[in-house]
Amino acid sequence: LATPASLPLNADFPAIGFTRVAPLTVCLATPGAAAQDTGEGGDEAALAAVRAATGQWVEAFNARDPARIAALYAPEAVFWGTISPTVRTTPEAVFDYFADSVRRRPRLRIDLGEAHVRLYGETAVDSGVCTSLDPRAEGTFATPLRSTFVYRRVGDRWITVAHHSSRVATPP
Repeated sequence: LATPASLPLNADFPAIGFTRVAPLTVCLATPGAAAQDTGEGGDEAALAAVRAATGQWVEAFNARDPARIAALYAPEAVFWGTISPTVRTTPEAVFDYFADSVRRRPRLRIDLGEAHVRLYGETAVDSGVCTSLDPRAEGTFATPLRSTFVYRRVGDRWITVAHHSSRVATPP
């Protein structure tokens, strides 16, 4: 199995290297809700469920199933995709983004990396890094990405209400 350090960088972004990246921070104002993490004695079951929700997204993405991916988003979700020229705010627009991704790069995969999960009552944030792996005839191209998923608890399920993904910026 190839590791990110052994993979060629995406030819479209040759200056991007694999470096440790500070996660994108998202601040939510929820009265009376303190941030919780495993290091702060957080609700382990809820944290595990949020991590599992992100894992379900990765599984659906790696299966290249746009309907399965889109089903993980709330109807009112806001999605800003890695290569999207616009923000997506309807279920149809989220589906279209991923259907187009499957058409353009049917073998693209995501490999999760460092993640930071926070709980704010019935809302959770999972911010971290991952690697986009794009197998091509000339080899697999790896692109480091950063992402943030914002989830809302609905019953026993965590549903995506906001999602942002972008390429890791080249250091100045």
